[in-house]
Amino acid sequence: MKLMTRQAVDPEGRMPLMDHLRELRNRMIKAILALLVGTIIGWIFFGPVWDFLKEPYCALDASKDLNGKCSLVVNGIFSSFFLRLKIAFILGLVVSSPVWLFQLWAFVAPGLYRKERRWTYVFMGAAIPLFFVGTALAYVTVDKGLSIFLGFVPDDVAALITVDHYLGYVLAMLLVFGLTFELPLFVVILNLAGVLSSQRIRRSQRMIIFGIFVFSAVATPSADPFTMLALALPTVLLFEVAALLAFLNDRRRANRPDPYEGLADDEASPLDLERIDAELDEAELGKDEKTSR
Repeated sequence: MKLMTRQAVDPEGRMPLMDHLRELRNRMIKAILALLVGTIIGWIFFGPVWDFLKEPYCALDASKDLNGKCSLVVNGIFSSFFLRLKIAFILGLVVSSPVWLFQLWAFVAPGLYRKERRWTYVFMGAAIPLFFVGTALAYVTVDKGLSIFLGFVPDDVAALITVDHYLGYVLAMLLVFGLTFELPLFVVILNLAGVLSSQRIRRSQRMIIFGIFVFSAVATPSADPFTMLALALPTVLLFEVAALLAFLNDRRRANRPDPYEGLADDEASPLDLERIDAELDEAELGKDEKTSR
């Protein structure tokens, strides 16, 4: 009855500000509850997750104490508690990501047209795998960067590295690698949107590659040569793939017939009736979907 009343008042399905705020509140509550459940799961499975995170460090000889055991130290009474809470929250954020991503999408999607939704699907379908590939590469290279600096520790000296310091280093590596792998995707999106042409990418290619190496040297926490190359070389490869996709897209656009070619200045331009009908149908479909909600 409430839905029919709203449709009768506003046939285009627009919602008042208070209704938008209520919907935002309900979706935030669902997302927070999902995050809370995920955090509880992360708290329960803290042991295996922590063993997985500290494995690159424990694989190094410099991580062993005087008794030959892998050890990290805490320098406060509550450090171990906050360590467990932080890892549980991060794991909960990952576990509950399908729920809060869906809630975010469900709140934004009614305001998008069908074409805009399709572009969002393509972007998310490429962004999520690229991010996880970047984090996987970061996990593999964590021990390489640590081994370079911990290799200076004398044999009769134990390296006392705090848990907070090590966890911050690992998380920074995962985020830097994961987010950097998204940069070539933005190049493709900007080209598809008509903002960045392949010709401009080709003219700036050397500067972009140089900038990638500089960014890799500055952004990586350890700033060692191996970690820098491990981040820069795959990013350059992904950028080349993005430049190729931009070139193919621009060539496809150039092969389209120009409806205004050969027209005199005082001659009326032809109307693309099929395109106009398609846009009108899409607009009507968007209105019907908003009204049904």
